[in-house]
Amino acid sequence: MQNRERGKVYLVGAGPGDPGLLTLRGRELLEKAEVIIYDRLASPRIMEFANPAAEKIYVGKRVGKHVANQHEINDLILEKAKQGKRVVRLKGGDPFIFGRGGEEAQILAENGIQFEIVPGVTSAIAVPAYAGIPLTHRSYTASVAFITGHRRFDSNEADVDWEGLAKGVGTLVFLMGMTNLPNITENLIRFGRSPDTPVAVIRWGTTPLQESITGTLSDIAQKVKEAGFKPPAIIVVGDVCKVRDKINWFEKQPLLGKKVLVTRTREQASTLVRLLERRGAGCIECPTIEVRQVDDTSVLDRAIEEIHGFDWIVFTSPNAVKFFFMRLDQLGKDVRAMGNAKIATVGSSTAKELEQHHIRVDAVPEDFRAEGLLKLFSKMDMKGKRVLIPRAVKAREILPEGLKEMGADVVVAPAYETVPPKVAPQTLELLDEEDIDVITFTSSSTVSNFFKTVPADIVKKVISKAKVACIGPVTAKTAEKRGLSVDIVPQESTIPSLVEAIEKSFSNG
Repeated sequence: MQNRERGKVYLVGAGPGDPGLLTLRGRELLEKAEVIIYDRLASPRIMEFANPAAEKIYVGKRVGKHVANQHEINDLILEKAKQGKRVVRLKGGDPFIFGRGGEEAQILAENGIQFEIVPGVTSAIAVPAYAGIPLTHRSYTASVAFITGHRRFDSNEADVDWEGLAKGVGTLVFLMGMTNLPNITENLIRFGRSPDTPVAVIRWGTTPLQESITGTLSDIAQKVKEAGFKPPAIIVVGDVCKVRDKINWFEKQPLLGKKVLVTRTREQASTLVRLLERRGAGCIECPTIEVRQVDDTSVLDRAIEEIHGFDWIVFTSPNAVKFFFMRLDQLGKDVRAMGNAKIATVGSSTAKELEQHHIRVDAVPEDFRAEGLLKLFSKMDMKGKRVLIPRAVKAREILPEGLKEMGADVVVAPAYETVPPKVAPQTLELLDEEDIDVITFTSSSTVSNFFKTVPADIVKKVISKAKVACIGPVTAKTAEKRGLSVDIVPQESTIPSLVEAIEKSFSNG
């Protein structure tokens, strides 16, 4: 049994960026962690697997900017372990491939801290594979070497055998070598490698942000400079790069290279992100809304107790469904409590959410807005009908007011509220560094909270270059009131339609 006076540390490889390449053991440990100390290169998506109650500490490092140096990281790991915590040290790629995991393990051993090594898929093999480059190939080479490029490569560092690498190894893979690319190419040529040797540089490999540049030892450094390539990137040297022309599978997608900022709630972003990534888009998640149950559920509780007296229950969003049934369960009830009330939803996504509870919807308008639902109700006799609307604390009043004008007795029951979350430092770094092509808004709250949660200078940078995509006219109107020029609004206010509209926008130029 684990000694709680001294915790245990798990050095976990997060893989190269694609969250699907995280190991099952790595995910299991993230779900149970009490403290997570994570790198810049660990995919933000991987943190979705983290225990919500875990303390999350970002220690990302990049050239010229360190949130914490290695000595401080070592001290932090020891401090948390000595508090008896279950600590996951999440590292990009594999902990023992140029990840300084060996040093961290040594320090843990010296201090009597229990630890476990959880290997990860190293970027050294995964990134070339995603770029269509087999590191070994019977027609080209049977040898491969991994080299850290994060060195000065001067006369004082003799651990790099340039002559051996240049003449004796078929494929060379340099990690963290972007800054030293000119030195790498010059040394390889100087020690005997042909200047015409093919080279590929792959940036943000295995993620939807992946980009590649190909060339030769003689010209790749200049090509990278002209393209403005920045770390993180992998450099592959060797004749195997010739195969890329035929088997480059990952980069042939319709939204390849387009960077999309997703402002939806963390819980709800997955569908939008998944659909965009299937088309090759690179998604940066910046949740501007955190959805939580209201503190005061008294109105909803009374409505649930009297639910048999309602003729209609109207759900205006998937969140309304989620938090209504959450409260129903907390009160020890289930779907049988809803009696004979008819069910209406504003849109098809809300109807699908109800289907998860085995409930068929009686009314869904063609226009997925409150106005569409009112038009539908206007064709019925609503006089004297009791209508329950579980919803957010703050929402448009057009639906309850319109139903009251029709003579209905309406009860609005707050079930959840939205609050602006704190934006992760890693996300702010990406927004500051990357040129965003599209920013998506799926509700008026995402628009308002984007301006509240993201620093003004970053907001200005993003909106100056990005197209603005809104899920529907109501959200678009909110964006326009904020001074945004809305470029994309789908005909149908659904996530799939929004994604199709984004793809169409770029295919039309």
